[in-house]
Amino acid sequence: MGPGSALIAFVVGVVVLVAVAWPRRGVWPRLRRALRLSERVRLEDALKHLYLGEHEQAARSIESLAGVLEVSRSRVVALLGRLEEIGLARAGAAGIELTEDGRRYALRIIRTHRLWERYLADETSLAPAEWHDAAEVREHTLSESEVERLAARMGHPLYDPHGDPIPTAGGDLPPVRGVLLTALEPGQRGTVVHVEDEPPAVFAQLVAVGFTPLARVEVLERSESAVRVRVDGQEGTVAPVVAAQVTLDPLPEAAGDEDAGATMADLAPGESATVVRISSHCQGRQRRRLLDLGLVPGTRVRAELDSALHDPVGYRIRGALIALRRRQAELIHVRRAGGAT
Repeated sequence: MGPGSALIAFVVGVVVLVAVAWPRRGVWPRLRRALRLSERVRLEDALKHLYLGEHEQAARSIESLAGVLEVSRSRVVALLGRLEEIGLARAGAAGIELTEDGRRYALRIIRTHRLWERYLADETSLAPAEWHDAAEVREHTLSESEVERLAARMGHPLYDPHGDPIPTAGGDLPPVRGVLLTALEPGQRGTVVHVEDEPPAVFAQLVAVGFTPLARVEVLERSESAVRVRVDGQEGTVAPVVAAQVTLDPLPEAAGDEDAGATMADLAPGESATVVRISSHCQGRQRRRLLDLGLVPGTRVRAELDSALHDPVGYRIRGALIALRRRQAELIHVRRAGGAT
């Protein structure tokens, strides 16, 4: 090899060495960080599975963990050994158990996940079917201080967009509410408080019908093969096994049927009404904008200025004149004040 070729080989070797070993930015440091993060993700996912298993009195075994984490049984045994070594889990009479430190750690991960889902639902246009997977990634990357800043920014919400309680920073859980949709008889109604978001295929069916927290549901017909419902004024049908993934807060029989009432789009010029709720079909940034305009339950609104094509219409809301498109006004359920004035 000539001097020129040797010099070129030396330079190439130095470049490759730098690319591989450069602190923080080299291939090897990046690979080491990825491996550490991968181990952390598996450990935290294992803690979350064990906590939810305890909470729901479900299986907590090597086999169940292998299925959830999608790894071999031998890998799970190694993970459990690591959790026991650092004092987060132990073998117990009912299977694998979390220590108090393990429960606190698991609750912190669950808090991060549900807060991030709440953020995605309220502040972004991401589709509901994508909230869970996006939160699964972020729950492992946010620091405790970042989580608390996120919670403060959103006003410390109690429930995620599926209705699951969000653990507090101190590890307390808001109360679980409601009964399963399958417990209601035809003619009975309720407000959705929880929609199970797993498995994704079932959640997609529920979203397609309109099941989201705060949606008003009336059971129209029930059989062994199907449950026919009216959700926020729209009819749909789901299998009983799918309906069992929805939890409702039953409405008293004497309660007025607000689902059959008017929306802001039905108000004639000069007519006033009181906001009852925003339709559950309105989510994300659009829902946030309407809430920011003051369209919360109990707000008085008045239709004032109509355009030539009746779209948009000017409404008096908390003293301000605001124009809304008809498709927006149709999302706001109201109780009329008794006619035009």
